[in-house]
Amino acid sequence: MTNNVYLCHYSEWSFMEDFIRLCEVLPRVPDVVFSQPFTFTMRKNEIWTFYGPNGSGKSLLSEIISGRYGLSSGRIEYPFMEEERAKTTQFIYPRQFIQTIHFQSTYSFSDFRDAYYQQRFNVYEVDWYPTVDAVLQVRDDVAWREQVIDIFSLRCLLNHRLITLSSGQLRRLLMAKALLDKPRMMVFDNPFIGLDKETRLQMEGVFAALMQQGIQLLFLVADARDIPMCTTHVLQLEKLTPVYVGPYHPSLLQIEKDVLPPFSYAFTPSQLGNEDYRNVVEMRHVCIQYDGMVFQSDINWQIGKGEKWALLGPNGSGKSTLLSYIFADNPQGYSLSLWLFDRKRGSGESIWDIKKRIGYTSSEMHLYYRENVSCLKVVESGYFDSVGLYCRCTEQQQQHALVLMKQLGVAHLAERSFLKVSSGEQRLLLFARALIKNPQLLILDEPFHGLDKRNKQRCLELIECYGSQHSKSLIFVTHYQQEIPACVQHVYQLEAPQILKNRT
Repeated sequence: MTNNVYLCHYSEWSFMEDFIRLCEVLPRVPDVVFSQPFTFTMRKNEIWTFYGPNGSGKSLLSEIISGRYGLSSGRIEYPFMEEERAKTTQFIYPRQFIQTIHFQSTYSFSDFRDAYYQQRFNVYEVDWYPTVDAVLQVRDDVAWREQVIDIFSLRCLLNHRLITLSSGQLRRLLMAKALLDKPRMMVFDNPFIGLDKETRLQMEGVFAALMQQGIQLLFLVADARDIPMCTTHVLQLEKLTPVYVGPYHPSLLQIEKDVLPPFSYAFTPSQLGNEDYRNVVEMRHVCIQYDGMVFQSDINWQIGKGEKWALLGPNGSGKSTLLSYIFADNPQGYSLSLWLFDRKRGSGESIWDIKKRIGYTSSEMHLYYRENVSCLKVVESGYFDSVGLYCRCTEQQQQHALVLMKQLGVAHLAERSFLKVSSGEQRLLLFARALIKNPQLLILDEPFHGLDKRNKQRCLELIECYGSQHSKSLIFVTHYQQEIPACVQHVYQLEAPQILKNRT
């Protein structure tokens, strides 16, 4: 017996259409209790989506299916594995043939383990990292490699260094890397995170191409609007309990309209006494460039004190790089015609003089925030703009952090390790970190990634509370028009990049 895994006899395969079966399964996972034993069958060529709010058990169930957890009772059957078992005399495991693509998958690139967030903008350190072409090298089946590159539209990125890729580009690379191993099944956790409308439609084409390759697909989503069009069946979960299991149609899902209690949150006064400035940001003829290429040119943008802006643009248009100029993460900012809080960039201020005025969160920050500290300390680190907490907070600051966490429904995680909570919960904690000091400028770069409807509503109401402060400024980035807060009065739109060689 092998950890409650059952492989049916090969001669049975021709009479069976089941791909995976869970039979009265209870996982052996500390602090996790299913309301009842779990039974589930996925048949060949069915495209399933596991749908449910953050913490409902979607990722856990997919990991159980992948054989990453032992079972306290029941069994998992993998009929599809008999084809693979017939090819070898060695014992094989389900996870050898099931590839999972999720946010943390980026850590599988060993080159990222010692990286830090600002490093992607430092031209002197970029060359230490491999290119996309090097990451996708194979010893044999070069034709399959070329086909995979085209499936994920990576040919134009082959010469780009790994550390310079955006989060969306990294996920496409992760999918391609996984597909090179010719898996029998691919699991996509929040497949549309960070993708613009056009790219989301392109991804639907990618899924169709994978299906044509005979690959079984499974998706995990927290928002019903992110259920891929190719989905044939849905398993809806709520607190580790199935709510609906069967063929997919939007009308069949049990979507309740969340009604949150009356919401009020009073931000504490900013710790910065001097707020005497006219403009938060002023850019004159600024270019977006990196890795020797110019992606945008002649940007002229002025953000006045108290103004709330949405920054929009397709994937690869340079939004994150533009924000890195403002948040003082990009050394190119010293050479630009850029003023922050009425002070010319590079006129003697330190990056900490700038950061103490700004609250910031993004997918890239989430990727690089890997500190094994408590969730409370992650939120408190926002007072000091540090990754990890190295200064002691006052009791008042700590209580304020707990109140903010309670508003976001994550106060119960205060003493849990940040690395041991779900990616959706991590996003909420980093959102709280950005707000904690009530900054003069709040930059939210796609803050709702991977959040369910209820948590998005919580975050949106906090943004509106922040925006109601007349002197506070906001830059909000999203690919969904309906996510833009009501307090936003202005829009800055970046167009698709016209990539040129940098002559300088």
